[in-house]
Amino acid sequence: MKRPVSLLTAAAVVVFGAALVQASVSVGQSAPDFQVKDTSGKEQSLSSYKGKFVVLEWVNPDCPFVKKHYDSANMQATQKAAEAKGAVWLSVSTGSGGNASELNAWVKEKGARPTATLLDSDGKIGKAYGARTTPHMYVINPEGKLVYAGAIDNKPTANPSDVKGATNYVTAALGEAMSGKAVSKATSEPYGCSVKY
Repeated sequence: MKRPVSLLTAAAVVVFGAALVQASVSVGQSAPDFQVKDTSGKEQSLSSYKGKFVVLEWVNPDCPFVKKHYDSANMQATQKAAEAKGAVWLSVSTGSGGNASELNAWVKEKGARPTATLLDSDGKIGKAYGARTTPHMYVINPEGKLVYAGAIDNKPTANPSDVKGATNYVTAALGEAMSGKAVSKATSEPYGCSVKY
């Protein structure tokens, strides 16, 4: 009698796992829209930026991998370069990654340049995109299609000295997509601290 129960449980786990996978978006698909407040209390939605390139960055100020990219000023430089090309940069704090005033103070202290920092307290945006780590990066084109998903670069460590000489996948994806080319590295394995749902 125990065997059928364990098989049933295993089947339920597989079905649940498949449902989680289906909830995330894949490169080439339409990026899920969202409506959420940012740290200034303003309502933000992906659809309000239609016609622009949008970068989504999952962030957690306490994560050593996030610290690597902010303490080395790599993330700020990536934001600045994206902004200079006319892209919108939305940092997303999923779960209990800090309240609005703490995040605003951190952004100011680091000299960060996001267009807005979104408060994804209930995890709906993270689940819709399948965000797994901080940082986890996504690039969306002006038609609302996902053209890149994964890590910020090819050096999956928390060591700031590894930023030098790393290939920045986000900068490369934006450069290629904005030039009308296919993104040569459209996906990569994200690395960092796990997103807490």
